Amino acid sequence: MARFLTEHRGKDDWALVDVHDVEAFLATSPKARKRRLVVLRQFFRFARSQRIVLIDPTRTLIVKERNGFRGRTLTLDQQRELFRRWTTDDQVHPHEALLGMLALLHRASSTEVRTLKITDIDAAAQSVRLGKRPHPVPLDPASWTVLERGLNHRAEWPTANPHVMVTKGTKAGQSPASTAYLSHALDDCGYPPRMIRSTRLVDLVNTMDPKLVAAAFGMDPQATLIYLADHIDPGRLPDQHQ
Repeated sequence: MARFLTEHRGKDDWALVDVHDVEAFLATSPKARKRRLVVLRQFFRFARSQRIVLIDPTRTLIVKERNGFRGRTLTLDQQRELFRRWTTDDQVHPHEALLGMLALLHRASSTEVRTLKITDIDAAAQSVRLGKRPHPVPLDPASWTVLERGLNHRAEWPTANPHVMVTKGTKAGQSPASTAYLSHALDDCGYPPRMIRSTRLVDLVNTMDPKLVAAAFGMDPQATLIYLADHIDPGRLPDQHQ
């Protein structure tokens, strides 16, 4: 901190330090903000007790870090790779393709997919009801085709289970597929469900009104705000040279 003040702020006396100097120093290493601010508070309390400074410049600063999204998301190339895998590769299990496509394009959670029932499907409108969402979700042709493949797979089981996704353990009953089963359904594609869902949500929140996204997904409006990105992919910016 002392070196920063002399080299970048032109100050060689602790009494001259103000809150802006402290903020500038903390900004040089955002990940270390919490630890550095704790140490600086301790130092300036000591300095004030020794009358080295009259005012503690850290007193109005907060330790809490910005509450923002820090998860991983898929690149455009990775999204294209998955889309092709789930729409063209017949060797992929229908359950993987269904969960993957609904997560990638419709931000469906594992719970929404595992509890999806036959009665939630509107074949005429090619839409489904997912979880507690306030409105039916219209499916694009690719997603609808993957859903039909899942229904064909289900039809191979002699079952009265009302759910779309039926397994060996649930074909004789009425319960949905287990959480454990869904947690491994996407293992072969190499990406976790949360990463795939987050990619879709980040994209929607940063290209649409977050409140509209929250309404469509039945989310708290404040919950979508953490997905607002500080960085914009250069590919989304207009060509500055035209």
